[in-house]
Amino acid sequence: MNRLFEKYKKEIIPELQKELSIKNKMAVPRLEKIVINMGIGEAIQNIKILDSAKSELSLITGQWPAIGRAKKSISSFKLRKGQAIACYVTLRGRRMYEFYDRLVNIVLPRVRDFRGVSSRSFDGLGNFTLGIKDQLVFPEIDYSKVEKSRGMNITIVTSAKTNEQAYNLLKKLGLPFSEV
Repeated sequence: MNRLFEKYKKEIIPELQKELSIKNKMAVPRLEKIVINMGIGEAIQNIKILDSAKSELSLITGQWPAIGRAKKSISSFKLRKGQAIACYVTLRGRRMYEFYDRLVNIVLPRVRDFRGVSSRSFDGLGNFTLGIKDQLVFPEIDYSKVEKSRGMNITIVTSAKTNEQAYNLLKKLGLPFSEV
């Protein structure tokens, strides 16, 4: 069992029940899934770039990524409908808690000039999105094998009904929010 999941079950659920005045512990907000998305615009010209991005994302998450395809054609970008332009991974269960633990305790402190994540990145429904500009902050990535630095979007989907509930949950789970 993952140590973060154990902490959630034993410490965080009772704390959130008191703070949010929720009677049933099944109604306490929880993490549902984490989606990591890497948009690769250069894949329009060279499809091999997508393969290296997929292998890096699989090293980071421990799961093989799916391919994201263009929904419609855009002639000014020379993009055709159905063309592969992204890769993404959806993590649930044990892998989700392991990734979140690594993200909070290892990756975010390695980001240059890191002062916390913005608390304004909630979507109004209790989901939080975080952007990372460089995949090299993950310790699984070998510097010598990286051709180009790529960013990624990490969306943390919670069962919270409001942003405040999600904020309390993520704060208790260790996500460092900035004090701005």
